Amino acid sequence: MSTPDVSVQSPPQKKAIPIGLMAGVIVMIAVLLIPMPDDLPVAGHRMLAILAFAVVVWITEAVSYEASAIIITSLMAFLVGTAPTVQDPSVEYGTSRAISMALAGFSNSALALVAGALFIAAAMTLTGLDRRIALVTLSRIGTSTRRVMIGAVAVTILLSLVVPSATARSACVVPIMMGVIAAFGVDKRSNIAAGIMIIVAQATSIWNVGIQTAAAQNLLTVGFMDKMLGDRITWAEWHVAGAPWAIIMSVVLVVLVLKLMPPEADAIAGGKEAVEAQLREMGPMTSPQKRLLAVSIGLLLFWATEGKLHRFDTTSVTYVGLVVLMLPRFGVMTWKDVQSRIPWGTVIVFGVGISLGTALLTTQAGQWLGNHVVAATGLDSLPTLSIFAILAAFLILIHLGFASATALTSAMLPILIAVLQTLPGDFNRLGMTMLLGFTVSFGFILPINAPQNMVCLGTDTFTAKQFAKVGIIVTVVGYALLLVFAATYWRWLGWL
Repeated sequence: MSTPDVSVQSPPQKKAIPIGLMAGVIVMIAVLLIPMPDDLPVAGHRMLAILAFAVVVWITEAVSYEASAIIITSLMAFLVGTAPTVQDPSVEYGTSRAISMALAGFSNSALALVAGALFIAAAMTLTGLDRRIALVTLSRIGTSTRRVMIGAVAVTILLSLVVPSATARSACVVPIMMGVIAAFGVDKRSNIAAGIMIIVAQATSIWNVGIQTAAAQNLLTVGFMDKMLGDRITWAEWHVAGAPWAIIMSVVLVVLVLKLMPPEADAIAGGKEAVEAQLREMGPMTSPQKRLLAVSIGLLLFWATEGKLHRFDTTSVTYVGLVVLMLPRFGVMTWKDVQSRIPWGTVIVFGVGISLGTALLTTQAGQWLGNHVVAATGLDSLPTLSIFAILAAFLILIHLGFASATALTSAMLPILIAVLQTLPGDFNRLGMTMLLGFTVSFGFILPINAPQNMVCLGTDTFTAKQFAKVGIIVTVVGYALLLVFAATYWRWLGWL
C-alpha cells in the first residue's frame, strides 16, 4: 500500500513593517517633540509633523499612495482634532471638525475635474479612439528614423489634448511604438528602440507643461490657486504660457536622442505598412469613436475659449461632456463599462492632497513656514527672476526623491505659495505659481520620477542609465529655457 503524500505547508511569513513607514512615524514624533515657537499655533505645529510624515512616506514609497492618504486623514482627525483652534485657543477643533478638514479637498472643483478627466481617458481606452489617433498620426508622418521619433512626439501632443492622463497616454502609445520597433527588425535593446521609448516618456512630461488638462498635478496646482490665492489660470492662459516652451523642448529632445543614441538604420522597411495594417485591422471608425471624437473636440474648444467666448469653467464643461458620453443610446459608455477602468486611488490621493495643503494654510503652518523660509534664505531681498530661479531649482532637485508629481505638488506647492504670499514686492503671485507648477513635471532624470517613465521602462528597451543620460541634459536645458522665458516671454505676458 502506498503512503499518501502529505505535504507540510509552512506557515505564512509575517511581513515586516516597512522601514520607510517607521522612519515617517519617527520623523513625525521628532517634529512633535520640538519645542513649539510662540508664533506657531499648536494645530499648525501638528500639521507640520503630519507633513513631515507624508513626505517621508511618499519619498520612500513605504506604503501605497492610497494607504498613505487614509493614514494622513486619520492623523489629521486626531492630532488636529485634539488641538486648540487658531481662532480661540480655549476651544479644541474636535475630531468631527478635523475629519471634515481632512476631507475638504473632496469638495474642490479640481478634484471633480480630475475624476471627470479619468472618465474621459477610460472612454478613450474603451472605444479605442486613443489608439486610432496614434496610428493615424504615425501613418501620416513617414518611415525614416527621424520621422518616427517626430511622430512619437506628435502622437503625444495630440493625445495630450484629448486624453487627460499621462499614464493612460503612455499605456496607449507604448504597444503601438513596440510594433513600429518590431518593423525595424532590430533588437529591443537597440538605440532605435531605446530612443523611441525614451522620447515617448520624456515628451509626455514635456507636454504636461504645455497643456493644463494633460496631468493631474496641473489640476492640483489650479486647485491650490483657487483655495490659497482666490483665483486660477484658465486652460488657454496655461497653454499660451506653456506650449512654446514645450515645442522648443520637443525639438531639443529629438535632437538629443538622435545625437546621443545614433540609430542603427535610417528607415523602417515596411514600417508604414505595419502601422497601416494595424489600422486596417481596427476597421472603419466606429459610431462610438465618432461621437467621442466630437465630444472631445467640443470640450477642447470650450476649454480654450473660457473667459473669451463664454464664462463656463473647465470643470463644469467637462461634466457636461461626461453626461453626454454616458447618455443612453447617444453615449459611448455605461458606469459598468468604466468603473473598473478608473484608478480610484488617484482620486483619493488627489482629494487628500488638496486637504493637506488647505489645512496647512488654515492652521497657519504654511504661513509660519513661509515666513521662516524667507527669513532664512533672504528671498525677500532678491529680484523676482532670482526668486523664481531658486524655487524652481528646489522643486526640480526635490523631485528626484518623489515617484509622484501629484505627491510632490501636495507636499510642496502650498508651502511655496505661502512663501510667495510672504514675500514683499509687486509681482504676479498667481503667475509665479503656474510657472512653479511647470517645474513639477520635470521628471526627466530617473525612471521612477513619473508613472509614464515606468510604463516605458517596462518594455525593457532602455536602461535607467540611458534614460538619465538624456534626462540630465533635458533637465538642464529645460531649466535654462525656463529662466529665459521668465526673463522675456512670461514677463511680457505679465505672469511675473
